[in-house]
Amino acid sequence: MLQAQQDLLAALAQALDETVPGHGLVAAFESPKQAAHGDLAITAAMPLAKQSKSAPRALAERLVAALKQQAAVQRWVSALEIAGPGFINLRLAPAAKQAVVADVLAAGERFGVQPANGQHVMVEFVSANPTGPLHLGHARQAALGDALCSLLATQGWQVTREFYYNDAGVQIDRLAQSVKLRIDGVKPGDATWPDEAYKGDYIADIAADFMARKTVRADDREFTASGDANDLDGMRQFAVAYLRHEQDLDLQAFGLTFDNYFLESSLYGSGKVAATVERLAKSGHTYEADGALWLKTTEYGDDKDRVMRKSDGTYTYFLPDVAYHIDKWQRGYSKCVNLQGTDHHGTIARVRAGLQASGLGIPAGFPDYVLNKMVTVIKGGAEVKISKRAGGYVTLRDLIDWTSRDAVRFFLISRKADTEYTFDVDLALAQNDENPVFYVQYAHARICSVLAQYKGLREFEKADVSLLAAPSEATLMLQLADYPAMLTRAAASLAPHDVAFYARALAASFHSYYAAERFLVDDAALARARMALLAATAQVLKNALAALGVAAPERMDRETPSAEKTLTT
Repeated sequence: MLQAQQDLLAALAQALDETVPGHGLVAAFESPKQAAHGDLAITAAMPLAKQSKSAPRALAERLVAALKQQAAVQRWVSALEIAGPGFINLRLAPAAKQAVVADVLAAGERFGVQPANGQHVMVEFVSANPTGPLHLGHARQAALGDALCSLLATQGWQVTREFYYNDAGVQIDRLAQSVKLRIDGVKPGDATWPDEAYKGDYIADIAADFMARKTVRADDREFTASGDANDLDGMRQFAVAYLRHEQDLDLQAFGLTFDNYFLESSLYGSGKVAATVERLAKSGHTYEADGALWLKTTEYGDDKDRVMRKSDGTYTYFLPDVAYHIDKWQRGYSKCVNLQGTDHHGTIARVRAGLQASGLGIPAGFPDYVLNKMVTVIKGGAEVKISKRAGGYVTLRDLIDWTSRDAVRFFLISRKADTEYTFDVDLALAQNDENPVFYVQYAHARICSVLAQYKGLREFEKADVSLLAAPSEATLMLQLADYPAMLTRAAASLAPHDVAFYARALAASFHSYYAAERFLVDDAALARARMALLAATAQVLKNALAALGVAAPERMDRETPSAEKTLTT
């Protein structure tokens, strides 16, 4: 199938060149809106009609005539039809669809994976300040970010996962003060407890461990407490290390590791923030007004200029972001993707403006952003808002404890990042077709169960796939063939939810196939061909789930394939 697609794309490109010389259009196929219309569609006649000075349908007729002269079309296409104002629908020959079975089985887990492209990409996500456990916004970023990294890796990128956080500043001072209050015997609800202090039970745990002189280790730091009730700086460092360790436990429970941790404080300690101010000032894109230093961000599309250095000499929060991204660029990452909450939308224009004004040749669209909205959790039909451990919000580990890692990952990836999402705990635990992760995993397990029942039919190299002629088989094979292109489209659009959509659609096609056909039939050749198709489907389901960080179990608790689907031996 992959060879057929490549041959047909080349044939389409040749036919376009012959029909509309110098057209400048990239040859591409689309999926028809309705399966009954065909297997592939060509829409080139519409955008090229004006250039060719002819009606779209007339151009489509000329394009069809040119296509029919191509050897690849003669080999792989059974019918070409013009529909509507100029759509061209292709019906593939059975052999073109059937070839995908061997393609998948030969490639295995590498099916859909592109060769290394020699380029590096950094994906920065989660990036939670160490002031408490990871909340559901971080959870959604963890799921989306990790899946996006896996998706980009399938397209040949060498991916670096980076976690950026601030280990100093007002929030960290507030954290240290909250720990000091607990050590002094003040607790939430007391008259002297400040409203802005952190209230979760984890603050009491930090205070107790600090006084016990414990040592905490995180992925990027280690600290031993002094046990001195007046050592506020020690409390600060201990609390940061303690909460980084807690975040590491959250991430470990999620099956996620980072390649690098980057501290905001390092930008100041290394002089990179000051160097960024100097660089921007020398570029001529700054000015002073009202005692502050401003950046002319309106020159780069922002709605107003922005203050970089306030009149009291302190820097505004977007300046270290500019310095951080200059650092990324200077580390050699020409492509960077940031996953952040939608509340960061306003910072995009000003950060990009600062980067363009730096004089380093950083392009206007650097970095890319994927913005996510928050998650609402419902359990028993009611919204869950409070976690005793966190003191005001549900945490990532809460969600995993209530359901499972697989459910959390799949659910949080299953919608576009910028849409609201409601996580239904009861649905995530349900073992039925309404639960999307169960539905997909069960399809894989169901196939494994069928394959296990007749091991003698697993000599797939002997399979005669020309026997796969049922409509449900054709649908399944077309979906398998679309997997590599789907990965490419999803990576280009930074859209890991497309992989979740695909996995669910492929599972649905398998379940329909399972209901429509018997697999282990008396005809051994047909049975072997169907086993090969099932094995290919299981492989692609497993590959798609792996891209999402979700397991593909071979056994599940629900029903096994029924007797009428199998051949008694």
